[in-house]
Parts: sequence; structure tokens; C-alpha cells
Amino acid sequence: MSSETVKKIGKRIKAIRQEKGLTQIEVADKAKLNSNYYSKIERGEINASPDAYGKIAKALKVTSADIFPF
Repeated sequence: MSSETVKKIGKRIKAIRQEKGLTQIEVADKAKLNSNYYSKIERGEINASPDAYGKIAKALKVTSADIFPF
């Protein structure tokens, strides 16, 4: 994925999280991900694995397709 795409995904995840009134730590805990790793995903600094994106979607109670802004 391009860095632009990774940043868009991170922004989308952040927007969904904020809409649901959750903190980064709450989502990271629910997704069973390290909070620093989750933070980097949200900032668009790293391209997470499909498994991690799936865990985040589940923690946010959305589908995986909901976090991909395409």
C-alpha cells in the first residue's frame, strides 16, 4: 500500500474511534494490540497486517470494509 493510502486508513480508523467515544488505549486493549503499535496505525506511520486491521474493525464494531476509505 502507498503511504497516502496508509494515512487515509489511519485517519478513517481515528474518525470511527472518535465517533464511538473511545480512547486509543481502549481500542488497542479490545483489539489485543500494543497501544504504541495501534497509535502508529492511527497516525498512518505503519501499514498494519490484515489481521491487525481485522482486530481493529472488530474492536470498533464495524466491518473491515468500513475502515478502508475507498
